[in-house]
Amino acid sequence: MAHLKLKALLTTSALVAATAAVGTAASEPRSEYYASLKKPDWNPPNEAFPIAWSTLYTDIALTTGLTLADLWEAGEIMGSNKEARRFLTATVANLALNGGWSWVFFQAKQPAAAAVWAGALAASSADLTRRVFKVSRARGVALAPYAAWTAFAAALSCAVWRLNERPTGQHAS
Repeated sequence: MAHLKLKALLTTSALVAATAAVGTAASEPRSEYYASLKKPDWNPPNEAFPIAWSTLYTDIALTTGLTLADLWEAGEIMGSNKEARRFLTATVANLALNGGWSWVFFQAKQPAAAAVWAGALAASSADLTRRVFKVSRARGVALAPYAAWTAFAAALSCAVWRLNERPTGQHAS
């Protein structure tokens, strides 16, 4: 069933590439807006983010692709691709949250909404890791850094929101 593996890897690679392109298009780490924000002491340097995300995107494409292939193969044997459809839906939803965060944070300039969005992404990433682990423990372990990074990113987003929160009654100029 090598054709299913190739089809699944191409599918998830295309989804991940689209996510990376959407997120990158919105990200402006050198913008005046981002520079003006207070950040916690534990905020990584800007150069760390593209390295982390490139590594994680490769991981996501491979682990979800191989998992999708296994589910498609099991579906052909069992006569139902319901689990594969659920997995692919969860993967697409996760990647939509992933790519959308940059738009909320950098373009809409909404740290509060970005913090909530990052929390949803972290929960989705943990769920995706659980789904992968259910099919292959080794792949689930390999995807775990993604869940950990998005949990870290959610904590960081919350910290940025808190540090830049305006006192009650104060409005943006």
